[in-house]
Amino acid sequence: MGRADPEEGQLPAPVKPPDGGWGWIVLLGCFVITGFSYAFPKAVSVYFKELMKDFHVGYSDTAWISSIMLAMLYGTGPICSIMVNQFGCRPVMLIGGLLASAGMILASFTTNIIELYLTAGVLTGLGMALNFQPSLIMLGTYFDKRRPLANGLAAAGSPVFLSSLSPLGQVLLEKFGWRGGFLIMGGLLLNCCTCGAVMRPLDMGMKRKMEKTQDKYEAKEMLPIGGKSEEGISTADGTKKAKKAKKKPRKGKKLLDFSIFSNRGFIIYTISKFILVLGLFVPPILLVNYAKDTGVPDTEAAFLLSIIGFIDIFARPACGMVAGLKWVRPHVAYLFSFSMLFNGLTDICSARASNYTGLVIFCVFFGISYGMVGALQFEVLMAIVGSQKFSSAIGLVLLIEAFAVLIGPPSAGRLVDALKNYEVIFYLAGSEVVLSALFLAMATYCCLNRGKKKEPPPENNPSVGGGSDTEEAESDVQEAEEHSSDNHQPAHSTDNAMVAASEEANHVADEQSGEGGGCPAGDGEVLARDGCNADQTVERDSF
Repeated sequence: MGRADPEEGQLPAPVKPPDGGWGWIVLLGCFVITGFSYAFPKAVSVYFKELMKDFHVGYSDTAWISSIMLAMLYGTGPICSIMVNQFGCRPVMLIGGLLASAGMILASFTTNIIELYLTAGVLTGLGMALNFQPSLIMLGTYFDKRRPLANGLAAAGSPVFLSSLSPLGQVLLEKFGWRGGFLIMGGLLLNCCTCGAVMRPLDMGMKRKMEKTQDKYEAKEMLPIGGKSEEGISTADGTKKAKKAKKKPRKGKKLLDFSIFSNRGFIIYTISKFILVLGLFVPPILLVNYAKDTGVPDTEAAFLLSIIGFIDIFARPACGMVAGLKWVRPHVAYLFSFSMLFNGLTDICSARASNYTGLVIFCVFFGISYGMVGALQFEVLMAIVGSQKFSSAIGLVLLIEAFAVLIGPPSAGRLVDALKNYEVIFYLAGSEVVLSALFLAMATYCCLNRGKKKEPPPENNPSVGGGSDTEEAESDVQEAEEHSSDNHQPAHSTDNAMVAASEEANHVADEQSGEGGGCPAGDGEVLARDGCNADQTVERDSF
């Protein structure tokens, strides 16, 4: 994802994902951003006890800090989509890193809970949102065949940071108090700016390489003309200028594409995720205080989150590798449904854990199931809508999930204050997650798979909502061929016009003769070769 063309107000043309190279650096940046975005709201819960004492508030009041962070992470999704489509990923992420850091630094000087909501909640949450969504979009542009593995590795950032930030927060709380801890955390969030700086737009480098190769080929065609090499080079330069002047505007892309709501798979996914988020984040947010209330020392209570994070570290990449298998990837939605069912049953079966050993066992199974959910959630969405519509799809999904985030943890906190019983909370959270799993599996089988059997899709349309990449790639090839033909038109004299027309006819004949073998070959056919690869390699897995 690069900067949008100011004349077109849209993202540049898609190019083939390299599935490696600089993509591994982008993956590392996405790993760090994901870690901060998901682990930070949970790690902040270590400070809740001290905040309750200083501000004389209940647990439900302090729980709003984490909820507001997550709500900003989700609720500002459409705003992030518009900004990314307009300005590109890199500048948006740099601004987000500064906002996230400024929010925690200002939070260290607050004097009441409302100011904490505005600084640590709103400002830091907005900053992390402006980092999180663009990083996922960049990951989708750099990886295609290895995308499930890339998503799993990037999602592993959440448990790695959770297992680190939670003990670190406890140490900072003991040595510097919650204000000093917030200040240091704000400094750590400046690393988001570094991650944003490495998000190099993929298409700009590829287009420059293609243009340089094409210009070299044009000059090479002109050079053999007897005694007119300089004129041939000047003709190539004139052709390049004419190409820029005659460049046809690409079909405009909306800053926020609402047409994805016509995709049944997207609707099913959105409803399922809304129900899931109602209960998914409740157990880890309440876990530390639940352990402290049962008599577990503060340090050991904070270590429970580290156990979840440690298990999660291995669960996410492993699940990503499994999801990338040829016989699993077409059915990744069912694997996602199974992971949610596993997570919900873990909450329900562990609701009566009343000692440290029982809580440790709960953390082990919760870490496995939570890691599976985290590794698959965005892979399923990419498989449904395709990478070209992913920027709009994720923004709208996160907006809808924001309402669930605002309902789930605060409601659980109020129930804890009213009932003084965590068992009911775990039952409710687990039931919501199980319901989302059953809905996704049943709706996928009844509404999508049966529909495919009754109405087989037309040729060259491999999956529901998955043809967007191929269609746009084909349009790019056609446009490139038009530009290629324009590059061989006459420039200065009648003699040159006749020679250029002859070269164009030979070039077209070579292209037609190469069609029978698949992709044309030759130094001068870079655009056509890339177009052929796009048709053959851009695939979408069926939902």
